[in-house]
Amino acid sequence: MKVVQAELPGVLLIEPDVFRDTRGFFLESYNQRKYRELGIDAEFVQDNHSRSGRDTIRGLHAQRHHPQGKLVRVIEGSIFDVVVDIRRGSPSYARWIGMRLSADNFVQCYVPPGYAHGFCVLSEIAQIEYKCTDFYYPDDELHILWDDPEVGITWPTANPVLSDKDCAGKRLRELIDQLPVIK
Repeated sequence: MKVVQAELPGVLLIEPDVFRDTRGFFLESYNQRKYRELGIDAEFVQDNHSRSGRDTIRGLHAQRHHPQGKLVRVIEGSIFDVVVDIRRGSPSYARWIGMRLSADNFVQCYVPPGYAHGFCVLSEIAQIEYKCTDFYYPDDELHILWDDPEVGITWPTANPVLSDKDCAGKRLRELIDQLPVIK
């Protein structure tokens, strides 16, 4: 397994070992012991699966009092995956990184608690599975505006498909009192 520390602290890109033969391929999408050895000492309590069409942007999402770490992977298609540091007091506060995750490259992204997450679908269809370190609490959810100029994400679409909730997201500065504090 290959691991790369991304430009934001604690965010990891993981390339699992893929065993291919004439039948197809096999990989371990998660192995608690191996991931702990990589520094991901997280207990995952919920698995999510989403399917979206081209140009769909989901995010930017986080939770106030129940921040979730996420282990994200694509099982069909490809996405532009985005992580934003929303931890007050962090030297990288409001910085973002984006990376291409796909069913073909098998790369996974570990997003630690305290970061916002979102993605844009690059293929006709994309299916994403992600493990979470805390449960989803609808009343605890933060929706950061996908095109917040303070964050300045360069999304790979001119015509995003958005949910009503994502359209109604707030700028980071409007949520400042609700954001996690770095410890």
